[in-house]
Amino acid sequence: MIGSTALFLMYLWLACAIVASYLSNRKGYSERAGLASGLLLHLIGVVIWLAIPARQHSKWKTVGPFGRRKAEDVAPRAAAAADIDGDGDDGTSTGSRAASA
Repeated sequence: MIGSTALFLMYLWLACAIVASYLSNRKGYSERAGLASGLLLHLIGVVIWLAIPARQHSKWKTVGPFGRRKAEDVAPRAAAAADIDGDGDDGTSTGSRAASA
């Protein structure tokens, strides 16, 4: 019986480290800080990362605690980046690197 309890507690310990690492990354801090606090402080490390405020331009503030950006938020930025990355020609492209070289 002690073996199954030890295995369960080890999984709980590792889950706390993963959650603390995720929270620290999402709030704009390094994953290592979250991983270290999760491994050393267990459940308290997760609670600490829930209490620490997020940085100004972190994923926590721009996207939220879970999920990804919506496609309509990313598409205009990607189109603008593609326009900026152009090589200055008239906009026509053959779609082949060999033809443009």
